[in-house]
Amino acid sequence: MHEDGNGDAHRGAQDMTPSGADQEFLALERELTVLLRRARANQGEMAREVHPDLESSAYGLLIRLDECGGQRATELAGYIGVGKATMSRQLRALEELGLIAREPDPADGRAWLVTLTEEGRGRVGKVREARRARYVRQLAHWDRREVAELARLLNQLNGVMER
Repeated sequence: MHEDGNGDAHRGAQDMTPSGADQEFLALERELTVLLRRARANQGEMAREVHPDLESSAYGLLIRLDECGGQRATELAGYIGVGKATMSRQLRALEELGLIAREPDPADGRAWLVTLTEEGRGRVGKVREARRARYVRQLAHWDRREVAELARLLNQLNGVMER
């Protein structure tokens, strides 16, 4: 591969598969597939650690509320990428488990904010701390700058995929 005067890269024939796909993007697809499969399995484990009856898909909602505080249901649905009906069902289940509460939005009395209860915050915090400790153990041989770079690149990828 070489770049022309404008910085544009031209691919050599050795960098392409017979189908014309870039090797780098095939490797990215393969690694993301493995990562996502493992992440789904881990998410299920973490959800059960928060509460045995918690659906795997609801774990992300709890994390969002833990990090961002109160959110409207429509904001949560947009962030997670689900419809209003799915979000309502998940929120109802979380409320029945005592992990979230709804309170009036101080900025708009007609709207409601979803927040973690003290029970929810405690359970989520305990699971998140255990997960961070597991990452520390698994990546102990990595340089901290590599961990920071991985986090930066994943954040960048998530931003692109959000669009």
